[in-house]
Amino acid sequence: MSILNVEHLSHGFGDRAIFQDVSFRLLKGEHIGLVGANGEGKSTFLNIVTGKLMPDEGKVEWAKNVRAGYLDQHAVLQKGMTIGETLRQAFQPLFQMEQRMNEICDGMGEASPEELEAMMEELGTIQELLTAHDFYIIDAKVEEVARALGLLELGLDQDVTELSGGQRTKVLLGKLLLEKPDILLLDEPTNYLDQQHIAWLTRYLQEYENAFILISHDIPFLNSVVNLIYHMENQKLDRYVGNYDKFLEVYEVKKAQLEAAYRRQQQEITQLKDFVARNKARVATRNMAMSRQKKLDKMEVIELAAERPKPQFLFKEARTSGKMVFLTRDLVIGYEEPLSKPLNLEMERGQKIALTGANGIGKTTLLKSILGLVKPLSGYAQLGDYLYLGYFEQEMAPGNTRTCIEEIWEEFPSLTQYEVRSALAKCGLTTKHIESQVRVLSGGEQAKVRLCKLINRETNLLLLDEPTNHLDADAKAELKRALREYRGSILLICHEPDFYEDIVTEVWDCSRWTTKIL
Repeated sequence: MSILNVEHLSHGFGDRAIFQDVSFRLLKGEHIGLVGANGEGKSTFLNIVTGKLMPDEGKVEWAKNVRAGYLDQHAVLQKGMTIGETLRQAFQPLFQMEQRMNEICDGMGEASPEELEAMMEELGTIQELLTAHDFYIIDAKVEEVARALGLLELGLDQDVTELSGGQRTKVLLGKLLLEKPDILLLDEPTNYLDQQHIAWLTRYLQEYENAFILISHDIPFLNSVVNLIYHMENQKLDRYVGNYDKFLEVYEVKKAQLEAAYRRQQQEITQLKDFVARNKARVATRNMAMSRQKKLDKMEVIELAAERPKPQFLFKEARTSGKMVFLTRDLVIGYEEPLSKPLNLEMERGQKIALTGANGIGKTTLLKSILGLVKPLSGYAQLGDYLYLGYFEQEMAPGNTRTCIEEIWEEFPSLTQYEVRSALAKCGLTTKHIESQVRVLSGGEQAKVRLCKLINRETNLLLLDEPTNHLDADAKAELKRALREYRGSILLICHEPDFYEDIVTEVWDCSRWTTKIL
């Protein structure tokens, strides 16, 4: 049974086309991975099918009574709500039924026999529905999901506005899973999640009986949970049966076959044109020349898709730093409450260290405390001599209306426009991206702009907070290569062992010093 039909969809922003005549059908129980390079329109597609965006052309039709649940990259939580209240919002329709049941009970005393009979019937229906939807064990279900996503230890009475990016993602994901919609639409759900919670989400989606569409650049995760791939490239959407590895195998074969067919056709076109040019003027061969010209005119010319620019990351290196990069003495990090025990940490020149551990235990706060951006509760952090720092933050500051060019110029005012454009192009951004405002770009494109600022500054110490979030496979592979070649020191927060294991010399497990209950 078809849950969702998309027919002849076309959409663009300004003169930049995103989709051209795209059709798509989702069947009950399908587990789909929606893949493609940064900026190909994956999030835009989900926004169109959920009605957040109106397409330029085409139609989107959902089956009747289908409930879709959407985890958006940029979703926000309601200010003033606690974690528990937000999770219980998943059961809002059931609470409304309970309210109706209470109203019926209150009105029974004054009802006529006929009205009483109708009330009893409605009451019975509501009670059956509440029982069928586990209304009387809601608290246990909320607790189960909260525990699985690591929210229980934060406290269900914690205000959602005080949470980190990763914790907010977990709350939104938990609420969505509790709603049990007919179709889940998940946009980068593993961003900010640590290994333990990615493992739980993997098991959940493997056993999920309803349909889902998943956008993710986490290849091991994709391979584990999807059975269909839709690949978005050059304004088209192509379907492949199997997981991501199977898709890649078939895609490479198709691409090689198309390129071979293109070369053969180009050779034939050259030969036909040459024959026509040499023989059209001669009476004896004019008919043969016209015959070949007709063949040329009728030929369906094979076109190769324009190659997307591949990013090239090359970090500029400053002079060598002093031997000691930083040290901490009895450093207690946190805001109002401490997030750590007293820390006595040291990092020396040339070390490349990954910080691991669950979200919310203070990894980002530690980086900011070392940099002096967050004041410690007690103790101190001391930076070494001759340090040239490069800091990559998890998220872009909100409210930024600058274009990509202006963003780089702000950082490097001495560069010419040609040099700025060239720097952005090397990071895998096209001309149309470069001239756009940063805030309208996809998460991956925004990350490339921030990386562009980082690689063009001379550094000998990189502090990187989840640099792989939103990056597509090509950008991730290139960043990994560049960090392996970087001769300075690196302090890296990352939840992907596949990414950091070949880069770092040490892994610091932050759960060993956190004050949070894990």
